[in-house]
Amino acid sequence: MSASQTAAGETPEVPTVLVKIFGKDRPGITAGLFDTLAAYMVDVVDIEQVVTRGRLVLCALVTPPPAGLEGDLRATVHSWAESMKIQAEIISGHGDNRPRGLGRSLVTVLGHPLTAESTAAIAARIAKAGGNIDRIFRLAKYPVTAVEFAVSGVETEALRTALASDAAALGVDIAVVAAGLHRRAQRLVVMDVDSTLIQDEVIELFAAHAGCEDQVAEVTAAAMRGELDFEQSLHARVALLKGLDASVVEKVRAEVRLTPGARTLIRTLKRLGYQVGVVSGGFTQVTDDLKERLGLDFAQANTLEIVDGKLTGRVTGEIVDRAGKARLLRRFAAEAGVPLSQTVAIGDGANDLDMLNAAGLGVAFNAKPVVREAAHTAVNVPFLDTVLYLLGVTREEVEAAETHDED
Repeated sequence: MSASQTAAGETPEVPTVLVKIFGKDRPGITAGLFDTLAAYMVDVVDIEQVVTRGRLVLCALVTPPPAGLEGDLRATVHSWAESMKIQAEIISGHGDNRPRGLGRSLVTVLGHPLTAESTAAIAARIAKAGGNIDRIFRLAKYPVTAVEFAVSGVETEALRTALASDAAALGVDIAVVAAGLHRRAQRLVVMDVDSTLIQDEVIELFAAHAGCEDQVAEVTAAAMRGELDFEQSLHARVALLKGLDASVVEKVRAEVRLTPGARTLIRTLKRLGYQVGVVSGGFTQVTDDLKERLGLDFAQANTLEIVDGKLTGRVTGEIVDRAGKARLLRRFAAEAGVPLSQTVAIGDGANDLDMLNAAGLGVAFNAKPVVREAAHTAVNVPFLDTVLYLLGVTREEVEAAETHDED
């Protein structure tokens, strides 16, 4: 192979000039730099600009000027930079940026706070796994700090496995997804209701009105010990509500408390073109109301039977259990015309595991350890809208969606 030839995907080692500008940011610097360079008839090969706390770093990779003019270019750029009270560095060399390695992933880190120690550990783990950090970008500074690492050189699943064990120990949440267009193409989000979309357990709200909280708690505990499966425990708990006046439904609806960030999550997703649904082991008497109030596209739950204005202590229709939630995710995806690989599921309990594993991205939200370990990623802060950062949505985009809705 001759010096002028290159392998497929490689960049020829042609001469290039790197112009680096750094200093206090102000309007007009980028335009001023390229106006200065334009006089020397150079072509732009690459540009990258970052502003942190008002300090600018601007890098421009350009072709060399015509023969004999490089010294003049250097002098002119330095003179312009001095007039702008900023600094310039100019380095001559060859070639472009090296091609990124195969296996490109996006690593989203949520910290509350994000410490230097945890950031160092994450970067070291990426390097140990064979990955290279190509770019780091802040998605949000509140209510949590969210940053995104663009990583190449290691397959996504291997990187996810390498980072999974570090998250809990470092006190951060880490999500690893494959880079590419499909990330923004995830157009269906389905979430659990109790202790996910809302802060409450709906069966407990009904039980409080029936005066049987203790009995319901005993059945729940038996189910958690494995003595009853979900369907058995559902029937046992609902039976305790027999005879309760149907008017209690409106009272329970009024008592339901949305999880902080729930409205923001749904509003932003809808503005971005996502479809949003809920599946619940609770009751349609509540989920139907949530669907109407929040503008959800899909909602499915169990239905309390009501006869002559009283709860009968039975449920009717299809039982929504662990397997049922996964089945409904697939059904909603088919109705929405969204491939299963481009869906997101959010839940907190073992009852959600099948759904989380079936989705393209399964998010354990303030979940029990067994669920956190089995899901693709976990969020352990009490704000449901932080899930948006896992989808690459920035805080600025969230605020823009909220402003649009106010107009």
